[in-house]
Amino acid sequence: MPLYAYSFQNVKRDLNDVLATIVKDEPRFIAGFIPAAPATQQKHEWLEDQIAGRSLSATAVDADTVTASAADVAKLKVGTLLTVKDDTVLFRVESLASATTFTVALVAANGSATTAVTAGKVLNIAGTPVKEGSANGDGDDAGHLSGSDYNYTQIFRKDIVLSGSALAISLNGSVDNQINRQTRIALSELTRDLNRLALFGRRVQPSAAAKGECGGLYCFGTQAGGLSINAADNTFDSFLINDAAQAVLGEGGNPSQILCSPGQARVLSNEYKDQLRIVREDQMRGAYVAVIVNEITGRTMTITADPDLPDTEAWINDVGGFELCPLKDRGITDEDTTPKGFDGIKRSALGELTLSFKNARQRLCRVYGLKASAVALAALRA
Repeated sequence: MPLYAYSFQNVKRDLNDVLATIVKDEPRFIAGFIPAAPATQQKHEWLEDQIAGRSLSATAVDADTVTASAADVAKLKVGTLLTVKDDTVLFRVESLASATTFTVALVAANGSATTAVTAGKVLNIAGTPVKEGSANGDGDDAGHLSGSDYNYTQIFRKDIVLSGSALAISLNGSVDNQINRQTRIALSELTRDLNRLALFGRRVQPSAAAKGECGGLYCFGTQAGGLSINAADNTFDSFLINDAAQAVLGEGGNPSQILCSPGQARVLSNEYKDQLRIVREDQMRGAYVAVIVNEITGRTMTITADPDLPDTEAWINDVGGFELCPLKDRGITDEDTTPKGFDGIKRSALGELTLSFKNARQRLCRVYGLKASAVALAALRA
């Protein structure tokens, strides 16, 4: 017979909903991860979404033949209409000459003096008209499978211990209330651990000799082929944000988050101080959240100030690819683990989780080499 009894002593409780609520309200990067379907293996794999950008770059032009990368030419069909960035002219794709070349024809000047595509220009896709009675293959391809990526699961454990003396004092009410309070504190600590892993974690495959670890933002966002901008010791401002947003948008992502340190959020707020709309609602995440209009897309972006992020770095992200996934039947639960004769109560919260970063090379853009916020703010004060 245990020394101390309580109502859910022999109950194993599912804490996933409690953790999801704490994660959502945590004013840090981890709040952007939504609960998703459970992982079925310790190596959690997912299909990348096909989110190819709706623009391409003309690397070379010979008469009416345009050369571009194979990935860009794959976005086109005969009949696709193209506009030129910062121009009103409209061209039509006449033929796909090869995997890297296509021919165009001018179809509408729209008041522009431009008559031909020139090398180095960005061409935006304006759609592909389809004939009546179209057949399979006449439309734009928008398949789901464009590759895959993976992360590993990591085991988390928090032990909740209440001594006999603490139970006797009863400052927090009944034993049940005290246990629930300490459980919530333990899950808050777990959330802060998760936040740092979501930023700096590495991928480690679990084995007999190694504990499994899940990779984070820097693991996925700095891999080969990822997007990045060197700020070259310049102040964090709308120009850098728009450059990074353009990079994400060009790859097919929807830039919706500005992740930076609290100091850089203050620097950015100084520029936008006459335009900021401070919001703190259930659907808005972060202790310092400001909603601004992205000049590239016309949509809003949230500023998330995370004290764990290095002061000279920032990220422009499409949070649509962030997911928090428990291993199947291994979500966070707690149960009584009080040893026989122990003077108090012990419960253990245990679970195995991982994080998904879908389309990391397209949805994440790192801005590095920023001027330190203290230096930038001192210059602004002066």
